Amino acid sequence: MHTAAIDVFVNKLFEEIETRIPGFRNSEPDWSISEGNVAICIITDAGKLYGKVYGTDKIKQRQFFKVAYQKASQVWITGHKTGEYESIVFGGGMDPEDSPIELPDLIGWVGGQPIQLDEETKLAVGFSGFRGFNDIEIVRKAVAGITL
Repeated sequence: MHTAAIDVFVNKLFEEIETRIPGFRNSEPDWSISEGNVAICIITDAGKLYGKVYGTDKIKQRQFFKVAYQKASQVWITGHKTGEYESIVFGGGMDPEDSPIELPDLIGWVGGQPIQLDEETKLAVGFSGFRGFNDIEIVRKAVAGITL
């Protein structure tokens, strides 16, 4: 996929996510963490970065973007979801010394995932601000809501 098409996809993804954030207002564990201040970071295979923060608290947005970047960059480097990669490394599927990410820098939190757009285009996506399973789910549902 060429850069212009990726740009269109990413901007639609940002819009889709924004429409889904208010749905977490009634989820006390999620809303109490971020109060709607969340962040997404996307890295293309070529290393181009995209990012967006949502909410009104710039300090919380900054913190959540740091985590979203760390999640996305781990996915970009390893090709695996965060959380699953740690299971591979520490569950005996790999010698921890062979990990391309030096210990103890593995993020460990769920919320980073690869998104395959077409045969040649994969994005590394990190989302932060809600509980990890919801970080994954909000992105998954937003991607499913996009038509190109």
